[in-house]
Amino acid sequence: MTDCLFCKIANKTINATIVYEDNEIIAFHDIHPKADIHILIIPKIHIESMLHTDNSHVEIIGKIMLKTNEIAKNMGLEAGYKISIHTGIKGGQEVPHLHIHLLGNK
Repeated sequence: MTDCLFCKIANKTINATIVYEDNEIIAFHDIHPKADIHILIIPKIHIESMLHTDNSHVEIIGKIMLKTNEIAKNMGLEAGYKISIHTGIKGGQEVPHLHIHLLGNK
């Protein structure tokens, strides 16, 4: 998707402060943080929202969740953190690309 903000970040056409990246996912600081630590974790493939997932996405969703935990620990959040997935317009999703919010140290 050429006009997707998060696809542009994944493709490096828009800069972001990246904290983790591999061939399938990328994690970066939210530009409008809601906590001391606010990281967004996204798949590099375009998936609009959780409403658009199916059995073909099991591996990538599992990998994102495990990597979120690893990122949290690496950022010093061993005592706990919050994750949030906003889904669809009525669920508060602002960017139509699946993303997980990792929040810590409120």
